[in-house]
Amino acid sequence: MAARALRIGVLVIVAFVTGLILARVMAPPAVPLPQTERATVLSSARLLPPLELVDQDGRPLDADFFAGHWTLVFFGFTQCPDICPTTLATLARARRELADLPAQAQPRVLLVSVDPERDVPERLAAYVRFFDPAFLGATGNAEGVAAAASAFGVPYAKVALPEGGYTLDHGSGVFIVGPEGGIVAYLSGPHDASTIARDYRKVVEWKEKSS
Repeated sequence: MAARALRIGVLVIVAFVTGLILARVMAPPAVPLPQTERATVLSSARLLPPLELVDQDGRPLDADFFAGHWTLVFFGFTQCPDICPTTLATLARARRELADLPAQAQPRVLLVSVDPERDVPERLAAYVRFFDPAFLGATGNAEGVAAAASAFGVPYAKVALPEGGYTLDHGSGVFIVGPEGGIVAYLSGPHDASTIARDYRKVVEWKEKSS
């Protein structure tokens, strides 16, 4: 499973880097892109469509969900054995390292489930809040989840287990979504809390200068 997830992650990274190169050629930024360690920064944010999802409390995620907030978005599922809990624990540590930022610059963390069959809002709420009481979760029907994954460019696939049941392979990247509602940067793994925090600060500072 880890090898498949790694291959998926590599494909996503290649797609993002290709998009970044094209964006730089077509629309060179007025302010130079920040020099980051793991983050691929987009010169122009990739705007997101409204998501047909509900949050961990069963409330619809409306078109303004991302507006006015910085958000770190990760796709996973509650029964994920390794990548998801490790990444969420890392994001919790990164968020603590960013606690000195002004309130409007501190990131929210959103886990979008790729397992809508099992990840009902109640299960998702208990899961994300285990890592940080402020963490958010999103789920929905199969079509809504597929549309959200497509909007972010995240691949995922159900995999049958020999003993019965199933698991899921999915991309392991973390997306930085800006307060205008678009993807600003993509953080590739392996993830480290301090590296995420440093790159996040650079992205926020760059975005403020280029606005």
